[in-house]
Amino acid sequence: MSTLPGVNYVKLGSTGLDVSRICLGCMSYGVPNRGGHPWSLDEDAARPFIKRAVESGINFFDTANVYSDGTSEEIVGRALADFANRDEIVLATKVHGRMHPGPNGSGLSRKAILAEIDASLRRLGTDYVDLYQIHRFDRSVPIEETLEALHEVVKAGKARYIGASSMWAWQFSKAQYLARAHGWTPFVSMQNHYNLLYREEEREMLPLCADQGVGVIPWSPLARGRLTRPWDSATARSETDEFGKRLYREGDRQIVERLADVAGQRGVAPAQVGLAWLWAKGVTAPIVGATKLGHLDDAVAAVELRLDQMEIDRLEEPYEPHSVVGFV
Repeated sequence: MSTLPGVNYVKLGSTGLDVSRICLGCMSYGVPNRGGHPWSLDEDAARPFIKRAVESGINFFDTANVYSDGTSEEIVGRALADFANRDEIVLATKVHGRMHPGPNGSGLSRKAILAEIDASLRRLGTDYVDLYQIHRFDRSVPIEETLEALHEVVKAGKARYIGASSMWAWQFSKAQYLARAHGWTPFVSMQNHYNLLYREEEREMLPLCADQGVGVIPWSPLARGRLTRPWDSATARSETDEFGKRLYREGDRQIVERLADVAGQRGVAPAQVGLAWLWAKGVTAPIVGATKLGHLDDAVAAVELRLDQMEIDRLEEPYEPHSVVGFV
């Protein structure tokens, strides 16, 4: 694995696990139109991105069982087997979404978790994942059942660590307390929705993670591309991503414009400024999606960018509170 200038590593929360400051999000890689993702890149189109990531020193890859109906895991697993040394890679996937019709086809019951970890491992072509994450909180299942099942996955050697994703801070705090009270494996990471356009996580979740030594690996760190292009421009994904259309609003335009101004003054791409802001806020490794090789190059270059306090204040000043979204 390369250690090119600009690529460095950090511990994931309070663990001993070394992860690159960038995580490659693999939601965009899968059989198109499977699982409601018409913008997905098929295997031939996806492999160059995974190869470039490995060559750039990125060792952290995030997918999920539900992405493109499992085909994202298949593509990622085959590509990493060809391009990387498994012992150097930190491979993450997730469980919660519906994988088959009928009862027990989704959620965080013991039955679902124990079945889905085996299915994910088969698709990924590996004996274990480094980080197994609950994709959302499941109110229909006692959290104790979920936590004990995840602990069994770790003790069986099928996952090295467990992580969580978007939920209320009180839910995450309760889960961590119960895990420690019962001697079960606690969560080591939080994959939440956090970027310059959506900062509601600063109220409770981020302080909780900082206090508890939990790594923060946000999804949509560039606001689904909103922070990388002029506000009124569109992409194939933005036009078909119904979930993404609910995340941001017209009032966010001023932040995008200020980001472009700061990037112009620095002579860098807007994406680099958006990512540098996240690291300034204590984020461990933003999960960056890439459908053009330039997206990866910008992310790698951003690791070396440091914003000064005046730039940070200018970017943050227009923000107005948003309704909480992304938990379901």
